[in-house]
Amino acid sequence: MIRMKSVDVVIIGFGWTGAIMGIELSDAGVSVLALERGDYQDTSPDWAYPNIADELAYGIRGKLFQPLARETVTVRHAVGDTAVPYRQYGSFLLGNNVGGAGTHWNGQHYRPSPEDLEFRSHIRNRYGERFMPADMQIQDYGVTYDELEPFLEKFEYVCGTSGRAGNLNGRLQEGGNPFEGQRKKEYPNPPVADGYGAKLFADAARTLGYHPFPQPASNASRPYTNPYGARLGPCNLCGYCERFGCFMYSKASPQTTILPILMRRPNFSLRTNSHVTRINLDSTGRRATGVTYIDAKGQQVEQPADLVIVAAFQMHNVRLMLLSGIGRPYDPATGAGVIGKNYAYQMMSSIGVFFDKDVAINPFIGAGAGGVQIVDDFNSDHFDHASHGFIGGAYIFGGQTGGRPIQQLSVPPGTPSWGAAWKRAAKDSYLHSTTVATHGSVMSYRDRYLDLDPTYKDAFGLPLLRITFDWHENEYKMSRFVTDRAKDIVDQMKPKASSLNLRKPGDHYDIRQYQTTHTTGGVIQGNDPSTSALNRFQQSWDVPNVFVTGASAFPQNLGYNPTGLIGGLTYLSAKAIREIYLKRPGPLVQT
Repeated sequence: MIRMKSVDVVIIGFGWTGAIMGIELSDAGVSVLALERGDYQDTSPDWAYPNIADELAYGIRGKLFQPLARETVTVRHAVGDTAVPYRQYGSFLLGNNVGGAGTHWNGQHYRPSPEDLEFRSHIRNRYGERFMPADMQIQDYGVTYDELEPFLEKFEYVCGTSGRAGNLNGRLQEGGNPFEGQRKKEYPNPPVADGYGAKLFADAARTLGYHPFPQPASNASRPYTNPYGARLGPCNLCGYCERFGCFMYSKASPQTTILPILMRRPNFSLRTNSHVTRINLDSTGRRATGVTYIDAKGQQVEQPADLVIVAAFQMHNVRLMLLSGIGRPYDPATGAGVIGKNYAYQMMSSIGVFFDKDVAINPFIGAGAGGVQIVDDFNSDHFDHASHGFIGGAYIFGGQTGGRPIQQLSVPPGTPSWGAAWKRAAKDSYLHSTTVATHGSVMSYRDRYLDLDPTYKDAFGLPLLRITFDWHENEYKMSRFVTDRAKDIVDQMKPKASSLNLRKPGDHYDIRQYQTTHTTGGVIQGNDPSTSALNRFQQSWDVPNVFVTGASAFPQNLGYNPTGLIGGLTYLSAKAIREIYLKRPGPLVQT
């Protein structure tokens, strides 16, 4: 084994949270090394136009995604079932190379509602302990909205997020989200211009008494320079966001917002094609001594470090903690253990909306997040749940993020799936259709978790991560309720026809159907080391010189897209490391 020279900080994974930790900790003057399993990639030349606008290569064949032949996950619905490997991309998309999933996200950039961060306490106080099903395991984050607000703001300003404030210093703002937590500053950029489908949706929603507002978008609506000095260009509404890199320097990603500055720092270095297989521990098991990785030549390399930041994708974080023996693995039979606990996904529904030819939607004009309108009236706990018998909620959105011909083409209900009739329907509907959809929360449960698969291994002979997950009654009820509200809005839009996609009781989680890449949990944060793996600063309770960032820290999945919360939590953690930990290494929260 090759042994490298020790560094102060080693970062595992170089997507959003790895880049944030890299720039913040290198700014503190320590030596920082990032290890990325994939290759280096950047806006130029990797995403140059017109090559990037290739839906077959990027949208279907997943050119930016992790090769599943080398490492994947296995999936089963229930304890006792046999898990099978995820061999072809469907339900979620695993990022690869520098920037990770931060290169191919759409840019939806939400903050959590205040109650989301103290969800168990909030639900118990408002509805009582018995309102939660016995097998539901929702928890608090250990940090409040008011504590996190400056860090949520910081991430928005790094990303150049385009939006409209709804609650500015306690005053509700016309046209913003009246349900959001109080923010100190307006968004750094105004909203991206609405598409026509979004306008039709917002007008219908207002008629019904709802409160539509422009979706917060990390697609820049105008030229912008962020606090680090990185410059973004205005979005040109090309419609190639999700699954694609942005050739316009308009979509916030590590490449457009952080790397131009970070890569020039002398105390920061990056090694690509460095696949970390283990966090090394000393003889006590209470201190990390560095990591072991496999380099591009297949050689095992030991990288000593004083501080280890686990900053890979949510599932990879969980697997690495299990492979490294940090924290007690979760046992669904007893409920004991913390690593792998509280896995959750996202539940969505959608309605295709079709108009006559006198209504021109022009779906090819679209941004990944901008130009869409949102109704938040039924998300989180923004409404009284007492009579409805479920916990959580969803936002409803209207409009389209693009009109790519393979994945974003809708046809009216009753259309054949192929042949001349399908071609006619596609031709007649393309310019005159839009979408209304719901984006819902999923709670955590005792029988939904992650562990190491006893059968399947990766290319290096290490066990794959196994997902045990299916929908619960609470989520079916939530989705039905919010989808009925969405249908009311669609009816008010007065389309020629509409088609509904809704998961109903008895419909199992289907790994073949894409919804989102919003997978959460497994290394969750909280106030109690017996029920969480990390403290409020995302520091391991068991090994204090290990911090784990990303959506693996979420105790349950909120209705919003996770990236905004991920960024805020990472900046909070980075500040604690810089100002407290580096001066006196050790636990930041005493037990």
